[in-house]
Amino acid sequence: MREKILEILSTIRPESDFNEEVDFIEAGLLDSYDIVTLVTNMEITFNFRIDGTDVVPENFSSVDSIVALLGKYGVH
Repeated sequence: MREKILEILSTIRPESDFNEEVDFIEAGLLDSYDIVTLVTNMEITFNFRIDGTDVVPENFSSVDSIVALLGKYGVH
């Protein structure tokens, strides 16, 4: 799953390195439009729906936080 998340992130922002140990939001790697695009891509890829209350920056600040969010929905 981690590899698929990195693949989705790299299609959204191919110029960014999402393997870095930085907060994606604070570092400017993702903006609000990117998060919406990411959510849409993950919902299609993993066949589930993310509740709007979970679309907050802290759930998209790193690959680990995205994996944790997906785990909340039973995606593995």
